[in-house]
Amino acid sequence: MHGTVSELWRYPVKSMAGERVRTLKLDWRGAAGDRTHAVFARGRRLTAREAPGLLRWAASYGDTVPEPSAPPLARVTAPDGIEHGWDDPALPAFLGADLGKEIVLTRDLDGQQDLERSLLVTTAASHTALEAELGTPIDPRRWRTNLQLDLPDAPAWADLEWEAGALEFEGGVVLDLLHPCARCVIPTRDPKTAAKWPELLKHLHRHHAMRFGINAQVRDAGCVAAGEAVTLRHPA
Repeated sequence: MHGTVSELWRYPVKSMAGERVRTLKLDWRGAAGDRTHAVFARGRRLTAREAPGLLRWAASYGDTVPEPSAPPLARVTAPDGIEHGWDDPALPAFLGADLGKEIVLTRDLDGQQDLERSLLVTTAASHTALEAELGTPIDPRRWRTNLQLDLPDAPAWADLEWEAGALEFEGGVVLDLLHPCARCVIPTRDPKTAAKWPELLKHLHRHHAMRFGINAQVRDAGCVAAGEAVTLRHPA
């Protein structure tokens, strides 16, 4: 089954808005620079589950293409549009005032994904089908995907059956497909306002066993580009 890469995303800071990119470097940790930064409070790493306001902050690497071994410090943009460097000594206070918590900033070059050393893959067909089921447009940023694929011959929700398969990209990257992604409450939060839409998760629970997208790990590292050809290899 053949298709193309339609979108690529990385998230320099866990639970903050990420950045859509044209190319994404991949290695054993996942996407280069993905979730290498995180916000802690009271000794625990914060996510949008505990602090939905994080979604209103945006993180990027600017014009720098992060190398997997040494991603640069992220830059973050507050809801009021003011930009801060990750090493700005005033940033913890700004974040703390917005989130109502005492904040500590951390950085881990191995990444801080919920599922270690992983990527999230979604398909355009499943997203479009879910919009039709719910009768409303859905901002794709809710899924916090790394790679969105357009596979014309794959029906909606087919990706939930790809476990133990593989994705082979034109440039040589190979991803091993793990298991469908069981969704938490984060997609119910609007990526712009953090307002909650509980019906989204209820619908996924009723009709799709709470799943959307599939987790993957890198077998063969390299660089993937938007528009690149990809082939799905079903499990033997």
